This record gives sequence, structure tokens and C-alpha cells, in this order.
Amino acid sequence: MSLQPPEPVGKLQAALHTKAKESPTYRFYALYDKVYRRDVLLHAYERCRDNRGAAGVDGQACADIQEYGVERWLVELAQELKGKTYRPQAVRRVWIPKADGKQRPLGIPTIRDRVVQMAAVLVLEPIFEADLQPEQFAYRADCSAQEAVRAVQALLDQGYTDVVDADLSGYFDSIPHTELMKSVARRVSDRHLLHLLKMWLEAPVEESDGQGRTSRTTRNKDDGRGTPQGGVASPLLANLYMRRFVLGWKQMGHEQRLEARLVNYADDFVILTRGHADEALAAMRGMMAKLKLTVNERKTRRCTIPVETFTFLGFTFGPQTSLKTGRVYVTPTPAAKKVDAICEKISAATSGATAWRDEDEQVGRLNQILVGWANYFSLGYVTAAWRVVQQHACRRLRWWLRRKHKARRGHGQSSPDMRLYEAYGLVNLVRTVRRRPLWA
Repeated sequence: MSLQPPEPVGKLQAALHTKAKESPTYRFYALYDKVYRRDVLLHAYERCRDNRGAAGVDGQACADIQEYGVERWLVELAQELKGKTYRPQAVRRVWIPKADGKQRPLGIPTIRDRVVQMAAVLVLEPIFEADLQPEQFAYRADCSAQEAVRAVQALLDQGYTDVVDADLSGYFDSIPHTELMKSVARRVSDRHLLHLLKMWLEAPVEESDGQGRTSRTTRNKDDGRGTPQGGVASPLLANLYMRRFVLGWKQMGHEQRLEARLVNYADDFVILTRGHADEALAAMRGMMAKLKLTVNERKTRRCTIPVETFTFLGFTFGPQTSLKTGRVYVTPTPAAKKVDAICEKISAATSGATAWRDEDEQVGRLNQILVGWANYFSLGYVTAAWRVVQQHACRRLRWWLRRKHKARRGHGQSSPDMRLYEAYGLVNLVRTVRRRPLWA
């Protein structure tokens, strides 16, 4: 759960949101001084500390700040902001493996820059939250990926069964700065805050080759595009730019003319139509070209439910057969790739290299993996996927026990699943995790 803001910060956010909601064309002109308010900066620091992110290019961790003195550190940072001498440092880039074998770039600002970005988000988010569209489910209070999945299911149930399964190439790295800043300036006229955002967008990126050598690029500034995925302000900015597409889709009449509805989560979206998928796909391509974003044609496709299936946010939507009635119905189920991925994670967590752990710690780690995965994949038809994951966890724990105890009798080699649950405390997903209703 997110750390709740102190009362003065909460009141500030509520006032900004109310003004933005009541006056859709109002431009806020005095925001920069709110960013370096002591209570805002302190709450921003606490949020960043609780996120436990990695260090940036300067190597500074929250423990270093605690040792230096948080109050002293924040006072000095506030003085930099007030005196307008603050300059962001380079963003450290690391690469995160993706399910398809490729890698996703992740930008890690320094803690100092993360705190200032968080402070700016605390001020800006209530304003832009009033403008974001109901079809946008990412990075928002009271919204989630599960809510987006429910929205897709509701549209399928209403007969929107011709689907455009869309994919954008490197959305975060492709957002054009000029157009993005126009989206911000539509609501914010404070030039100092706008300059702050521009500095973050143009910050250089530093990358290590793993052998102690580093390289630094200014591609974002040179190309005039991109916001680092991993930056604190990036989710808000990405949502704000995607709003142009979602709002434009409706204002241009595509929603009504093509009976085509959008569901968006960060850089993922699907278009569900009643018989107009080809026209919707063509309209989407045209709009993305104007927004200077690139459609990944290899991954973008149209399909018809229930003859075909599509995957959105890790769930595959398609036909299932009721074991009780024999009726065929459309529902989401955990995608096969997600089942394979969690099984690989379980295997890695129970490898021979982990035999030094005691049994309670090992089972605790396994339970954390299992429950976290099942809590997300708790919508729709989950029985088959849960069964595969549960059986794999039991099999791997038995193997781990044999390895740890060198197959001594009574240490897992012949333990049935029930013994693993009762004697070792392995979680039983069916009995532990609550399945969530697909329909609100």
C-alpha cells in the first residue's frame, strides 16, 4: 500500500484536484514553490525510501542519507530548488529480460533526482488525474491491471468481439518531447516547473558494460524523444501523452462510428469492436503516425472471439467449457507464457545453490512467490493454471528437500503434497488465495 501523505500535503493535493476538476481549461501558474515545500519533499523522500530502489550513477543509497542526516539533506536540496541551481544527474541504464528473450531498458535516476521527481508528481498528479480518461487504468489510484481485465471482459460480454490486439514499439523511448510538453503546458504555465520536467527528459543516460567501463549518451536530448522507463515522473508523463490518443479516438468519432472501445494500461491497449476491427486498425495506425509513435506490426493483429484468442496484461481471453454444464463461455485465463515464467522462477528459487537455506526460510520464499503470482492471476478461469504451478512447486520442493538432506528417509523423497502443506507449511493456493469476481 502506498504511504499516505501527511494532512497538509493531502489538503494541497485535494485543492489542486478540485480546481482542475471544476475548471477543465484552467492553467496553474504557481506550482514550483510547492515542489520544495518541506512537507512535500519529506513525503517524497519517504515514498522513495519505501520503494527501495537501486542506487543511481552516484552510488548513493538511502542509508547514506540517513547517516548524513535526512533533515540536513532535504534542506540543502530545497535550497538548490529554491535558488534554481538544481540540475539532474545522468540516469543509470540497466537491462531487464523480457518474456520474448529480448531486453527492456530501465532508467534509474539518483535518489536525489527521484525525490525531486516524486515531489513534482505529488503536485502535478492531482491536476492531471482530473483529465485522464476512464479507459486509462495504469498508475492511478483505485485503478489496476485487474480492473482493465474486467473492463475487457465486460465489453466482450456486450458483443464487442472483433478485437485489435495492438502493440507499440518502445513507447516510453518514443514519446516526443515537444508534443509531450504541450500536453503538460495545457494545464501548467509555471515556467520553472516546465523547465524542471524538460531537464529530466533531456538528462544523459549512463551505461556500464559490466567490466568497469561506462559510456554516456544524450540520445533523448539529441532526438527530442523518450522518457526513461523507471523514472518516478515517467508513468505520469506516459499516461498524459497516451491520453491524447484515447481522447482523440472519441473526439474524432471512431468510438461511435466504428463501435470501437479502448482499454488502455500504460503502453498496452486493445480496441474492441462490433464488426469493424479492420477499420479500427487503420484508424489507429493513422493516429499513431500523427502522434509520432510506432506501431509494432509484427505483434499487432486483429482477431475474432471466440474463434481466436488474444492476450492482454498476461491474461489470454478465449473460450472455455464449463465442466458442470458443458456450456462454452469466454473468459480470461493466465497466459501460457506467464505460467511457464512462474515455473521457471520456482525452479530457480529451488536450485541446488539454495540448499544452504533452512526449510522455513525456503518455504517462506516459495510461498511469497506463489501467493504474489496467484493474487494477480485470480480472475477468470484459473484452476488449470494454478494446478500446474502448484504441482510444479510441490515437485521442486520435494527435489530441494532430497538435495538438502541427501535423500535421507522422511525428508521429502516420498512426501505427498498434503505433507508438504501440513508439515512444511507450503501454501495451498486453492485454500489460501481468494479468487476475485470477474464481474463487479
